[in-house]
Amino acid sequence: MPRRVLTVVSADVDATAGVGAIWIVWRPKSPRMREHIAFLEWHGERWRFVGAGASSPGDDPVNVDVLDVRDCAGVLSLTRSSDLPRSITTASWIGCVKVRLGRDVGHVLIGDRRIDASEQRRLIAVWMSPRSSRGGRPVIAALGRDGAELSRIGPHDTLDTDTWARLREEL
Repeated sequence: MPRRVLTVVSADVDATAGVGAIWIVWRPKSPRMREHIAFLEWHGERWRFVGAGASSPGDDPVNVDVLDVRDCAGVLSLTRSSDLPRSITTASWIGCVKVRLGRDVGHVLIGDRRIDASEQRRLIAVWMSPRSSRGGRPVIAALGRDGAELSRIGPHDTLDTDTWARLREEL
């Protein structure tokens, strides 16, 4: 498809957990633009589509100082829940976040996984967690090119440590 119709913003695979997510923009730069997140899961020696979500684009910060994390979506691990004796009530949760990065960020740690910062400074990160903790995400840390930690955000935090420090300075 022509890039003006469909653009893949970012894709991520957690090979250890066997899950992946793709961030797609349909009709970029159009008033009818829509964002889509597609979830995939490795099952039975192949990738399976698990689900997707769509939304109108929200507030997309143009300039991010260090780290901006937006919760985007999640879905039940339906392919694994079909394995007996599992059921939908005990199925794991596949979650993801959209991450925007400042210019000084060299890579991001999502839990213990390292993802290099792309030139476009936007990425999607996916993980799997027990259904009971579906609201939580892994710790996300932005690291500079020299490996020094620039900022981090915890599983239930709304602001990263760099933003909190700047807010304290202003008060």
